[in-house]
Amino acid sequence: MTDDFYCDEVLNGRTAVQKVFETERVLAFHHTRPYYPVHIVVIPKRHIASLVTLEEADNPLLIEMMDIIKQVANQVVAEHGAARVNTNLGNYQDSKHLHFHVVFGEPLKR
Repeated sequence: MTDDFYCDEVLNGRTAVQKVFETERVLAFHHTRPYYPVHIVVIPKRHIASLVTLEEADNPLLIEMMDIIKQVANQVVAEHGAARVNTNLGNYQDSKHLHFHVVFGEPLKR
């Protein structure tokens, strides 16, 4: 396995996920090992390493991702009253595949 869990496991079907929203180019699903009571991940279906590696040609995909993140975040806020949206870079990024987290609540104890 490489350092891209989303390509290696999720997108090829090795790891089943509970989908929240899906288009031809973007997938939103419940995190397989949640750090928060509500923890949803939004990824592009093609490999992009991170936010800082996006190119100008990726702008339509990024806009689509942001629209889906907005919809998921609105749903979380409607159900729970609040949400956080974040992405990680560099050493903070466990999986080297662009992804955003939409979360609610305090971190779960590990």
